[in-house]
Amino acid sequence: MIATDNKASIKGGEFLIKETDAAQVFIPEEFTEEQQMIAATCREFLEREIWPRLEDIDKAKSPELISSLMDKAGELGLLGTSVPEEYGGFGMSFNTSMLVAEVTGAGHSFSVALSAHTGIGTLPIVYYGSEEQKAKYLPKLASGEWKAAYCLTEPDSGSDANSGKTKAVLSADGQHYIINGQKMWITNGGFADVYIVFAKIEENGQTDKNLSAFIVERSFEGITMNEPEHKMGIKGSDTRQIFFNDLKVPAENLLSDRGNGFKIAVNILNIGRIKLGIAAVGGSKEVINNAIRYANERKQFKTPISQFGAIKHKLAEMAVKVYASESASYRAGQNIDDLIEALKEQGMADGPAKLKALEQFAIECAIMKVHGSEALDYVVDEGVQVYGGMGYSADAPMDRAYRDARINRIFEGTNEINRMLVVDMMLKRAMKGELDLMTPAMAVSKEIMSIPDFGADEEEGLFIAEKKVLRNLKKAALMVSGAAVQKFMMTLSDEQEILMNVADMAIEIYAAESALLRVEKTIALKGEEALSLQKDLALIYLHEAVEKVNNAGRAAITSFAEGDELRVMLMGLKRFTKIEPMNLKEARRRIADAMIAENKYIF
Repeated sequence: MIATDNKASIKGGEFLIKETDAAQVFIPEEFTEEQQMIAATCREFLEREIWPRLEDIDKAKSPELISSLMDKAGELGLLGTSVPEEYGGFGMSFNTSMLVAEVTGAGHSFSVALSAHTGIGTLPIVYYGSEEQKAKYLPKLASGEWKAAYCLTEPDSGSDANSGKTKAVLSADGQHYIINGQKMWITNGGFADVYIVFAKIEENGQTDKNLSAFIVERSFEGITMNEPEHKMGIKGSDTRQIFFNDLKVPAENLLSDRGNGFKIAVNILNIGRIKLGIAAVGGSKEVINNAIRYANERKQFKTPISQFGAIKHKLAEMAVKVYASESASYRAGQNIDDLIEALKEQGMADGPAKLKALEQFAIECAIMKVHGSEALDYVVDEGVQVYGGMGYSADAPMDRAYRDARINRIFEGTNEINRMLVVDMMLKRAMKGELDLMTPAMAVSKEIMSIPDFGADEEEGLFIAEKKVLRNLKKAALMVSGAAVQKFMMTLSDEQEILMNVADMAIEIYAAESALLRVEKTIALKGEEALSLQKDLALIYLHEAVEKVNNAGRAAITSFAEGDELRVMLMGLKRFTKIEPMNLKEARRRIADAMIAENKYIF
């Protein structure tokens, strides 16, 4: 394994076969003063407009309240973060838009409405719209004068989005497309002014294989909808079924080319995935803040419960997962930014460059969607536990946090689908020669048949032993995935359990490496003594990742290997998942004590 030469040369999925130098990654500590001011503006908006109204938002009988709050967000410029300046937006970098998504991610139902508008509702026009379409729609979407929604899912097409049955037929005079069909789970459906609608064009009795996309205005005749859905969580988010009955859409409102809708959906979902992951980080931090405050206030046996080891364990574990997720999210976000700039320097236009960069890091986008949403689920579950009986009360904040978090493992493709996508995309790139998985996989196959090298490390520097652990974890993932490919070949896609095991190995490796690189780079900037707690965070996560990689690897190996192959692979897995023990209890206590003293999440 070798280090990549420069930031723009890094490829999506390459983390599994190459080492990344800490200098190559972006860390949140590098956000500029301007970016920090943007984050502060977002937080102030939540404190002033959203958090005092959470109960009203959830109980609202109509979408007017959320819509009015969207208007206020528009006045602050929060709806135009990713819209180019020439169309009334701010044209922020990808990582800056990620920062906005993180902070506003603590806004419960409002954050869902905001992200649907700024992401899947607006970005299809930003990236795929004609100049006329951009000029007509983007200024109003950026200001909040118009709100947006995204109409893809149908009753019979969830994860299999391209199986949708909504049809579009070109009128005899060629002036309109007539759309008939049904969409469901449409966020912002009740108050949106613009809908991105996906349908298959039908001509001469033949229906296109792939979807097309259309820009539909609420004023067009033929749109009806149900009352808002009653949901487990995000109750203030307006979610509807929408029906199109002979809906007339001007022919010029076809978005991009005919049959390009599925590609639009996939690329826009890549953005939605990584932004959902970082929004979950923002939500997690606020839950941790609440849990720490309550633990400091709540007394049992005449002692604040924050002083008990069991509570400290929970608070620290919550912080460990969030720190890793945040580190990995911004690492991937900057990879996207760097590639965008490199492609533009090569002469590519802004829109195509962004799409190409997002496509390149689609693997990381899927990883972060899974990791962020599951970190949040862990945090809210433990948050309820810290509150004890009050955690189960609707009068305490954990009730809403717990219920609102659950949708994130379903949004933007279920976590099961995203896990399988991680492996599927890696293997497809390997078959195309874009990602050389075969050479290192074969090297690992030979290594497990050889005598282990017990020689002392000759390298010098920070985290030498930990980086060796990471190299070995990558070998474990390559060993398992390589053997699975050889065993199943073209039928591997049917072995979903094994695919998810391999994905779990990759996800843990990416998160653990990202946390370690973040600490290494921050130490280079601030010194090791100032980062002792961050070092604890990264090392705890690495130790836990080793165990998870071992468990996932064992589950996969025992699913398909037998006899000598089984024994050899399990021996190899054992060799590749070793780490020197450390006192994790004391490390967790140091982390928890520091947060308890500050009465908040401090990392």
